Amino acid sequence: MAKKILLLEDDKELAETIGELLEMHRYEVDIAYNGNDAIEKSYEESYDLYLFDINVPDMNGLELLEALREADDTTPAIFISALVDLNSIAKAFSLGADDYIKKPFFPEELLIRVNAKLASNTQSKNIIEYKNLEYNTSTKELRVAGEVLPLGEVQECLCDIFLHNIGQVLDKSILFDCLTHPSDAALRVALSKLKQTTGMEIKNIRGIGYMLEKV
Repeated sequence: MAKKILLLEDDKELAETIGELLEMHRYEVDIAYNGNDAIEKSYEESYDLYLFDINVPDMNGLELLEALREADDTTPAIFISALVDLNSIAKAFSLGADDYIKKPFFPEELLIRVNAKLASNTQSKNIIEYKNLEYNTSTKELRVAGEVLPLGEVQECLCDIFLHNIGQVLDKSILFDCLTHPSDAALRVALSKLKQTTGMEIKNIRGIGYMLEKV
């Protein structure tokens, strides 16, 4: 699915140029030419990235981002602006901006920064952290201190279930799905090995199932 970007830029020629560039690289772009239009679009649609100019009609880009952050909108935001004074730049970052590009800029520079921001944001969404473990939900890789920790098929299955349900009590029947020959004894052995390998704090909830305790 294409990543969606909301572009706020009152210079229509520049907005169309940026929009075409991003669409060429398979992004979906909505363009707003003033602050009120942008805030309406942000409420109607869910975006992966905001690209905001600052000096635009109705509501400037800084005011817009401030309103969005107050509404608990954490969408990454990059400012593109001709304002180069330190106060404007500091204000942008204090409001929760992720990057600031000064006009004029090369279109390729904007593309590089957009690609980098969306790539890092996607990667962070795929990572579950637990104690000193990092689990990539896409690749199923478990890392300790940056090094891949190899797991067998059964341990990998159990690890995936527990890390997706930290703090939740899991019925034994759910965990049995990871075993070739499910039984209480086989599950206890598999969980013991998983705890030894990973250091996970898995607690037996007597008569119900197991839980990976929060840390």
